[in-house]
Order: sequence, then C-alpha cells, then structure tokens
Amino acid sequence: MDPLKKNHTLSSEFIILGFGDLAELQFFFFGFFLIMHLFTLVGHTTIVLITLIDTCLQTPMYFFLRNLSAIEICYILVIVPNMLANFLSRNQRMPFLGCALQMLLFIGLGGAECFLLAAMAYDRFVAICNPLRYTLIITRGLCLQMLALAFISGFTLSLTLTTLIFLLPFCKSHVINHFFCDIPAVLFLACSDTRANEIAVFLVCMLILLIPFLLILFSYGFIIVAILRIHSAEGRSKAFSTCAGHLLVSILHYGCAIFIYIRPKSCYTPEQDKIVSLIYTNVTPMLYPIIYTLRNKEVKGALKRLLVSHNG
Repeated sequence: MDPLKKNHTLSSEFIILGFGDLAELQFFFFGFFLIMHLFTLVGHTTIVLITLIDTCLQTPMYFFLRNLSAIEICYILVIVPNMLANFLSRNQRMPFLGCALQMLLFIGLGGAECFLLAAMAYDRFVAICNPLRYTLIITRGLCLQMLALAFISGFTLSLTLTTLIFLLPFCKSHVINHFFCDIPAVLFLACSDTRANEIAVFLVCMLILLIPFLLILFSYGFIIVAILRIHSAEGRSKAFSTCAGHLLVSILHYGCAIFIYIRPKSCYTPEQDKIVSLIYTNVTPMLYPIIYTLRNKEVKGALKRLLVSHNG
C-alpha cells in the first residue's frame, strides 16, 4: 500500500449518512427510538439486578441470562447513542479510529453474545436431557469458563476482522450509507480488491454465527425429543417454558445477523441493510426482556418479591 494513501486514510474521517432522507421525520424518530432505547436499558438492567439480588435465581441458567443482558446493554450503547445523535445532526462525522473502535466493540460483543447463547443451549440440554447429573456437569467453574471463552473468542475474532477491514485503502468516498460503522457498509467503500477480506468475513461469520446456531438447533432437537417423552402435561409445559424464550431469542438474533453478514459484497443493499440493522440493534434487544419474563414464572416471582419488599 502507498504510504501516502495509508496516512491519508488514517488521518481522515468517515461521514455517517444515517437517515438523512427522512429529515422531515427526524424529531419523531429521535423521540420514538429514544423511548425504545430507554425501555430496553430498563428491561435489561432489571434482569441483571434481580438475578443478582434474588437468592432463588442463583442458578447457571440465570447466571447466563444476567451476562446476556449485560452484553446487550453494552452492545446497544455502542450503537444507539450515535444513531440518536445522527437523527438530530445529519451527516455525522466519525474519526477513522472511532469507526474502527465501534466496529471492534460491536463485533466483539455480538460474537460474545452468539457464543453465550450456544452455552445457554448446552445448559438447557443438560438440564432436560440429563437432569440427574446437571449439578455435577454445569458447575460454577464451568459457567465462568464458558463465559470467559465467549468473550475471548468474540473479541479475538473481532480484532482480526476489524484489522483486516481497516487496513484497506479508502481512497474514494468516505460516506458510509448506514447509521453506524457496520462491516458491509465500510467494506463497500474500499477501493482495492476485497475478495480476500470478504472470505475472511465469511469465515469469521461462520465461526460466530453459523456454527453456534447449528449447535443450538442440534441441542434443541434432543431437547424436543426429551420433552415429548415426559409423561405429564405439566412437566412438558414447564420444560418447554424454560427453553422457549431462549430458542426464540436465538432465532431472532442469528436470523437477522446471518441475513446481513453471510453474503457477498455484490449483494450489499444499503437501504435494506439499514432496516434489518434497525431491527437487530433496536427492536430485538427490547424484546429479549419481554420474552424472558413473560414465559418465566421464576423471573416474574422475583420481580413481585422485589416490588413487595421495596413497597414494604
């Protein structure tokens, strides 16, 4: 790479277009997504607090749920505040290194969440398919190891991918037609041959998205068979209720991410990508606390106990 071109890239900044074509609705969207963002933060913070405070929720399942909510809080804080600012000031500028940092954190936290969802599926698999040995297999030490592995794997892959993308020359347009520094949007601006980088993106997404998702589906195949073998309707209902929320969250999370990232650069469509990205960075994180609490009697019970003790 030409040193002058490289220095020009490093010293430059990107322009985030966001939703500039909706200028007349910018205040409406700002208010709408701000309320959604606050609702999401309250929901996930509540899950973190009740799973820390309530003694009945000190189990591996809620340990994973607490950390999943903590990741979600960080995940949306990396994206949403900038998105909200973009509604109020069109063509928001972002430094080159700021854009790289946002991508690093976004992929790292998203990757950690993907691996953690797979760990949660393993927890449910052992709980339902091998309940007598559950406490022997799913120990606190194993939970901590799986959590650490999820973070280390997510951020190692993220650092590798972000470095490969931001070493590319961006010598033409620096205008990102998106509301954050997403992989396809930034890769689209590169003015060199990006085939090797596209292959790297595909391989990383295979490791972060496809393999964990297939493991989750494989686990749930065994879980469903085990649930159907339970004789009592009450037992089947209880087993299903502990798994339904996690399965629904996994489908929402992996479905949107696979649609965005596992495809060639030639299929990049900015407007479509922005809509799908809005869903998985704003809508699905808001739904997760609702999904986990509505079908979970233990969480609802913990919330009631917390409210009663607070009012008392």
